[in-house]
Amino acid sequence: MKLLKDWGFTNTGGRIGSRGEYFVLLQGALLIGFVFLPVWQPAWLMPLPGYGSAALKVVAALLGLAAATFLLKGLLDLGNNLTPFPYPKEEGYLVQTGIYATVRHPLYTGLILAALSRTIFVFSLSHLLGTFVLFAFLDAKATREEAWLCQKYPDYADYKKRVKKLVPMLY
Repeated sequence: MKLLKDWGFTNTGGRIGSRGEYFVLLQGALLIGFVFLPVWQPAWLMPLPGYGSAALKVVAALLGLAAATFLLKGLLDLGNNLTPFPYPKEEGYLVQTGIYATVRHPLYTGLILAALSRTIFVFSLSHLLGTFVLFAFLDAKATREEAWLCQKYPDYADYKKRVKKLVPMLY
C-alpha cells in the first residue's frame, strides 16, 4: 500500500481526474485492447516469402529490444519520481539525464516501439492501426503532462528545446 500512496493514490477523496487518472485508465484499456486485437492480414499484405519473412522477424526482435531498453532505462533513470499519473509528484524533481537526455518520454517511446514490434512480428494491419492509435494517445498524454511539468519546473521549457518528445532526433 505504501507504493500506491507514494505514487499519489489516496483515499482522502479529492477531485478525480486532477492528476490525469483518466489518461491512466484509458492507457490501460488501450494496451489491453492492443494485446487482444485480432490479426488481420489482407491477401494483398502477405509477408515476403523466405528471407523477407525472416528479415521482418529480425526487425521485430530489434524493435522489441529497443522497447525493452527504453522502458527499463526510463524506469531506472526516473527512480523515485515514478508515478502512473501524468501529473508530477509533489516532492519530485526534473530528470534530464540518462535516457531522458535522449527523449523526454522514454516510457511512452518504449510502449510505442513494443507495439510496432508486435505489429511487424504478426504482420497485421489491425495492429498497425492500433499502433497509430496508441501513438496518438501517448502523444496527447505527453502534451498534457508537459503542461504540468512546465508549471512545476522552470527549466522544462529549455529541456523541451533540447530533447525530442517521443522519437529520438525526430519528434
